[in-house]
Amino acid sequence: MSDGSITFIDTHAHVALAQFDADREPVLTRAAADGVTRIIEIGYDLPSSRDALALAEAYPQIFAVVGVQPNHVADLPPDWLDQVRDLARHPKVVAVGEIGLDYHWMRASPEAQALVFRQQLDLARSLDLPVVIHSRDAHDDTAQVLAEAARGVSGVMHSFSGDWAYAQICLELNFLLSFSGPLTFPKATILHEVARRAPLTMLLTETDSPYLSPHPYRGKRNEPARVRLVTEQLAALREQPLAEVATTVYANARRIFPRMR
Repeated sequence: MSDGSITFIDTHAHVALAQFDADREPVLTRAAADGVTRIIEIGYDLPSSRDALALAEAYPQIFAVVGVQPNHVADLPPDWLDQVRDLARHPKVVAVGEIGLDYHWMRASPEAQALVFRQQLDLARSLDLPVVIHSRDAHDDTAQVLAEAARGVSGVMHSFSGDWAYAQICLELNFLLSFSGPLTFPKATILHEVARRAPLTMLLTETDSPYLSPHPYRGKRNEPARVRLVTEQLAALREQPLAEVATTVYANARRIFPRMR
């Protein structure tokens, strides 16, 4: 339970998923009770993007991100980009995402993923919106696409999982690094190094609910209230007060998502 003096933001959640159908309202109530005053609901295909926006319209503390994630680029309708554009014009949509490359599941060819990735980067630029990046087992190619196609676009590396060398590349591209539950795992020493060395003004925290639950809830359904545990770990690794880290992370989110109020 929050004492009310520290507020948190979950910059990446999927509360609209069916895993929350039975208790979505209590989940949001617990988040508020733990000081989570803003949640950013993320789309990953056209239906989930519509669901994210519907959730944002229903709750004042929730904002939406819309787009097509690389695992969902196969069999898109011909007008998919126009549909994303229409959704992204809504005032409660704060970014285009999650977009990027995923070579773990490889549900579409690298070429097909890269094409959709680049098209959405162009869309974000045209709408003056930031982007939320999904990159799994594809760090080198993700960095290359961003270097080539993201000029003038700011954004977030969702659930950052790279080493310090990759972090430096992302930071040089002016992309923020967002940490999720794995930051709390004792053996995640590579992530711990990044959390210590990166400028605090370039860091965010998230849950990726219902996935990636932090210690000691690893393996269980995650929820936005647990972003506090990620932020506490970030503060501990940096040996900085929790209030200072939480306040800066919140300010970072407001800076990168200017539509969020």
